[in-house]
Amino acid sequence: MNSSVATHSDRRALLAAAFQLLREGKIGEAMDASGALIARYPDDAECQFLALEVRLANGQPEIALGHAERACELAPGQWPLTLRRAEVLLALRRRTDFRSVAAEARRLAGNDPRALWAIGNAYLACDDANEARTMFEAALASGAESPGLHMSLAHACLFTGDLDGAERSANAALAQAPAMGEALHLRSTLRRARPEHHHVDELRGRLQGLREPRARAAACYALAKELEDLGRESESIEALREGASLMASVLNYSVQPELDAMAVLRETFSEQALAELPVGDDGEGAIFVVGMPRTGTTLVERMLSNHPRVRSAGELLDFKALLTVAIADVQQQQAALSSAQAALLIDLPALGREYMRGAREAARGSEVFVDKMPVNFLYCGLIAKALPKARIVHLVRDPMDSCYAVFKTLFQNAYFFSYDQTQLADYYSAYRGLMAHWRSVLPGRILDVQYELLVEDTEAEARRLLEFCGLEWTGAVLNPDENEQPTSTASAVQVREPVHSRSVGRWRTVAEGLRPLLERLQSHAVVDAEGSPR
Repeated sequence: MNSSVATHSDRRALLAAAFQLLREGKIGEAMDASGALIARYPDDAECQFLALEVRLANGQPEIALGHAERACELAPGQWPLTLRRAEVLLALRRRTDFRSVAAEARRLAGNDPRALWAIGNAYLACDDANEARTMFEAALASGAESPGLHMSLAHACLFTGDLDGAERSANAALAQAPAMGEALHLRSTLRRARPEHHHVDELRGRLQGLREPRARAAACYALAKELEDLGRESESIEALREGASLMASVLNYSVQPELDAMAVLRETFSEQALAELPVGDDGEGAIFVVGMPRTGTTLVERMLSNHPRVRSAGELLDFKALLTVAIADVQQQQAALSSAQAALLIDLPALGREYMRGAREAARGSEVFVDKMPVNFLYCGLIAKALPKARIVHLVRDPMDSCYAVFKTLFQNAYFFSYDQTQLADYYSAYRGLMAHWRSVLPGRILDVQYELLVEDTEAEARRLLEFCGLEWTGAVLNPDENEQPTSTASAVQVREPVHSRSVGRWRTVAEGLRPLLERLQSHAVVDAEGSPR
């Protein structure tokens, strides 16, 4: 065997071993192996690709980007490398650059359906449902046939408001994969079930053969939703409780760490501690809409983004991501500090600047933008300091209605507390306590918007909202259903309807099935014996 063949054989074996270490989660060992390979084969695209994956796994996207760019230089014209570079840019919140590089990946992909599907998923991750839909449709036109691809298209259609297209795609997925719970659930969420058009009998039939817990849970949530639409509330809550129980058993989740974290936030970020923090970035135009999920946050976002000066940036993970990195940087220097203690020492101006840069790109450069990530309520204190000119809008809703709306929503990979009524009540109580703390230590910085008032006297509340946000009045905000911007939240269907009050007091129709929730909220002094707010 000549030396060049031996060298190639060695490289392949070393690469395979390093990738295996990465798959096994042995990041430190994979880092060592990758470093040795780069030193030995600096001009090898596969070694550069390994390095980028290892750096990403180690939470170093900036370094990963350098390896991605080098890999593309060494192996030009490869759509997988170009797409991976785009995905690293997205991880760095460089959304404008992402769009440019993703477009290049699209050019290189030609009519490869696998490539088009992957590029579409990247656009969906960038909250660009229109481009994602174009990619998925092109993949299907190129001959691809997969229930997963049909579901990708169904979600893109849903997010862009094409409910008929979403239904066609969900049905196409079910034709190929009859046990696909995700498709059953999405289809049932698209419109209100009516006596002359529903899937109740079909869903009951499919449930008889569904054994996989997540698929069965999704079918239960679909059935519960349609039964509620039809006014069959006792059957609805029974199906809902079965679905929630299945999800809880799969997740095996405890809410206690989240409760402890909120308690630490209240203890750490006192009025004095916040006053001593440096003033952050002076940028203007950020509007944070926060609160529990399913409390009207999407409705407010759609109202605001129907204003000619405002665009939605979506549900951004940016603030949490930047905060996490900043805390880790401090702890590298002072390992004995807790996360909360380290948060008091981060570079708030730098955090604010980087947040504004990435969020503006998400909002396509709009002067004013809305970040509608509900759980940003956790960070109100640091948001107020890092972005002193940001507006924080907090949605408030009747506790039982709020919790019922959360309980009956299948969130898949978020809000794990939602599948157990007791844990849901505990989380709600802790959330309410934390928001009371933020109001106390941040006087005048947070506008509470009561959901019930918003849907009953929409114009009065909208005027108050716009005044707080420094926006001139326009009647367009009263018609959020006419907002054509895509939305990818759990309320993607409801917000395309005119404002209504059908959900006010809805929990009382299934009160008996929510007894554990009611009793737990009573124990926290959140509601009285009748379920009314205290």
